[in-house]
Amino acid sequence: MEWSDEQLSLVEAVRDFCRREVGTREQRHRLTDGGREPHSPELYRKMAELGWLGLSLPEEFDGGGAGMTELCLFLEETSRAMAPIGGFTTSIIVAATYQRFGTPEQKKLILSGVARGVVEAVAMSEPEAGSDVANLSCRAERRGDGWVVNGQKTWCSNAHLAEHILLVARTSGRAGDHQGLTMFLVPAGAPGLTVSGIDTMGGREVNDLYFTDCLLPADAVVGRVDHGWRQLMAGLNMERLILASVVLGIARRAFDDVVAYVKDRRQFRRPIGSFQVIRHRLADLATEIECARLLVYDTAAKVDKAPDTVLPRESSMAKLKATETARRVALDAMQMMGGYGYTTEFDMERLVRSAIVSTVYGGASEIQREIIAKTYGLSEQMS
Repeated sequence: MEWSDEQLSLVEAVRDFCRREVGTREQRHRLTDGGREPHSPELYRKMAELGWLGLSLPEEFDGGGAGMTELCLFLEETSRAMAPIGGFTTSIIVAATYQRFGTPEQKKLILSGVARGVVEAVAMSEPEAGSDVANLSCRAERRGDGWVVNGQKTWCSNAHLAEHILLVARTSGRAGDHQGLTMFLVPAGAPGLTVSGIDTMGGREVNDLYFTDCLLPADAVVGRVDHGWRQLMAGLNMERLILASVVLGIARRAFDDVVAYVKDRRQFRRPIGSFQVIRHRLADLATEIECARLLVYDTAAKVDKAPDTVLPRESSMAKLKATETARRVALDAMQMMGGYGYTTEFDMERLVRSAIVSTVYGGASEIQREIIAKTYGLSEQMS
């Protein structure tokens, strides 16, 4: 990996900002209500003022016009610094969808808002449709010149912070069909929409959404009616690379913290980092992190070279490798820190919680493996 001067300057600027704003546990605790809130509006506004939230958006929408590589660098560095900007991942994923399929009015509303620090959310999963996206049953039906939505969504990240929700609902066909899905722009305060938080190990992150005769105008449709599945597939590169970059930063932070710990912690009259079993364990983790990082940025470079090309194998490999690596690094680091890794006095317990769930959201590791296998012509239907 060889970075340009502009990319190196971006990385250094983000690192310097994070050192000043979130460089201590005291700062992070103040911004996150003791670790209970993964998103800090105060910090988010400061990043918006620096132009970083619109880094990868078109310049006409107050964006920076940068590519996927720059976005991955920003995400990796902010995650490594444990900067509480949890609302950014869903916001930039949503922005990319509007950039591809939105009307001029929708693009101006959403993309300019994201660049200014507005949080956006996407509602896709349902109680009976997580990995099985085709099984969506939340339905939008035509009524007059508009639509009426009924049903439930779950695991909706950042809906409690968002100004709008990108809803994926069924407009034709039946549960089990990939066809017949449509995307809608739903204001967070729309009548008939109820947002209910779900308590998790990571704090207030996800929500249930209940739609009861929620009325939407005709121009709420994003893209084409009944083409939501194809539109979802078009955004897979960005979604998986965004998640991979975030967890790559988690893995690097867990590694940095445990290396510092084993150099200082003494047992049997010597630093525990001097024991061969610890040294070799860390050498293995460092190698795995580097492999994940190379895979993420190689895929990002391919996306920058051909932005409209869907890369199911590469993006799934990047997401799979980065998340599984982060989970291993965090758990091994906690083990090497002993009881201290389990206490809230150190950041490791927070990193463990963030790493574990990364292999579940955004397409579980098992789903990524299925996608990768299919790109090699392997499936259950093989004769």
